[in-house]
Amino acid sequence: MSATDTNNARKELLDRMVASRQLSAADALMYPKATAEGGDVSEDQVLRWLAAEYGLTFTALDDREPDKEVLSLFPARLLLKEELLPLRRVNGHVEIATSRLFATQGLDALKTMTGLRLQPVLAPAEAIQRELKKRLGVGADTIDTLGEEESFQVVDDENEEDTNLDNAAEDASIIRFVNQVLRDAIELRASDIHLEPFEDELQIRYRIDGVLQEIPVPAQIKRFQPAIVSRVKILSHLNIAEKRLPQDGRIKIRLDENEIDIRVSVIPMLHGEAVVMRLLRQSATLRGMGELGLDPRELKSFRRVLGLPHGIILVTGPTGSGKTSTLYTALNEINDKVRKIITIEDPIEYQLKGINQIQVSEKSGLTFGRGLRAILRHDPDVLLIGEIRDKETAQIAVQASLTGHLVFSTLHTNDAPGALTRLVDMGVEPYLVASSLEAVLAQRLIRVLCPHCKAEDMTPTTASLKAQLGFPKDTGVFRAVGCRECRNTGYHGRRAIFEWMDTSNEIRQLILRNASSGEIGVVARKGGMRPLSEDGWRLVRLGVTTAEEVLRVTKDSAVGDVSGDTSPMVSVPQA
Repeated sequence: MSATDTNNARKELLDRMVASRQLSAADALMYPKATAEGGDVSEDQVLRWLAAEYGLTFTALDDREPDKEVLSLFPARLLLKEELLPLRRVNGHVEIATSRLFATQGLDALKTMTGLRLQPVLAPAEAIQRELKKRLGVGADTIDTLGEEESFQVVDDENEEDTNLDNAAEDASIIRFVNQVLRDAIELRASDIHLEPFEDELQIRYRIDGVLQEIPVPAQIKRFQPAIVSRVKILSHLNIAEKRLPQDGRIKIRLDENEIDIRVSVIPMLHGEAVVMRLLRQSATLRGMGELGLDPRELKSFRRVLGLPHGIILVTGPTGSGKTSTLYTALNEINDKVRKIITIEDPIEYQLKGINQIQVSEKSGLTFGRGLRAILRHDPDVLLIGEIRDKETAQIAVQASLTGHLVFSTLHTNDAPGALTRLVDMGVEPYLVASSLEAVLAQRLIRVLCPHCKAEDMTPTTASLKAQLGFPKDTGVFRAVGCRECRNTGYHGRRAIFEWMDTSNEIRQLILRNASSGEIGVVARKGGMRPLSEDGWRLVRLGVTTAEEVLRVTKDSAVGDVSGDTSPMVSVPQA
């Protein structure tokens, strides 16, 4: 790149930083001195040069812990607006982290309000925003505003005659706070939002990568709990006056060109109503079959059953284990012009072009059973049933497979062999299960190690574990550490582990004899089925996840006590 191109690139970046208020215009004018030696422009470079030029301190905030007492001296609304972070008292001054040295209006306002002597410390804008949210909580500026409005009054839960709660829920600040929570959860990749009332606090938690994480919120948020819950009810078209019975609703929102379907459940608790919101990203892109993470042998078996003219393929696992995503990926694989594919679901999580999708509606009487009977009159080749929940749905699914349809569905069981006995327990005759079921895929979602901070685990316990699992001595086993990128969890993202079971003739005979899932599992493993835990250990060997994650998700008893038991177990196939 020529010197002219380099200078132009710098100027464009500086213009963007000024436009986004990460850098003041005065800073940008002085910056050419800092880049005389060339190189890429970054905000850190700007701030480090300014710190050196003006005798200030620069910090990335990784090693600075803001003093809670000092932080409480300043109004949250102003700190968030001006992106200023009070750090500590030093020699009669209060250090204030800022990324905009010459934008002094915020510091001047704080000086006027508190009368304190302030000393600016330069820090990146992203780090300041992260720490402000962590220390003050989600929506701190909104709650701060509500606290100042004397005219705003939250309606007492016990006062059933007072009807002002709907007005409170429509207050601009409450609307803004609920919107902030939703946006924050979506940005953090949360799958669920939990609003949990306790005696002296309203706790907010997000489920991220399958694990609940508490989100900091302002202490005074408890005062506005009824109005916040009522706002969620209004959005999801629920009865705002009903506080004694559970209610279910839905919200559909659009954020940055993405549509998110939110399933809302409200249940009365001891200290108020608790709310759980399930976030379903309808615009999420489907991966191909090869990207699911299946072992080559299992992938080949899966693709084989997709080519069958009829039969049932089940995907099993607990709620939130990715069953529907796997089935949608399979449907996408066989979605062509010569087959008619119809789905009946609750809810519809992905919208697939070329596939007819039906939404179950209990209120209007469109149940799985009623919808399935109607679907069969539409001459389908392939059916997807969102979930087999009862005897009626199970029997219709079996009949559909026996009359020439390929049927996909999900079931809640702990492993693949358990799906067969579960269908029999539901009331389906064993001979019908044996003749219709082609394959079962059990799966779990397991957290993936953060690539920025994972570290090799050299402890004796890990060495013992490697010996138990039959890993080569030079295999690196990693542990979770935690950093800014993964919110100090050590993990970022999830991927699936699988257990594939073909219904062989020997297994069909066991079904006819009403054999237990344990007996079926023994025969399936002899036939090549790899248990969930074994697939998990494969990912440990590849450095994708940790032993703790495998044990958390699969509860593998074959390993014994990781801290000391060296009893033999099934060996892990080489990747």
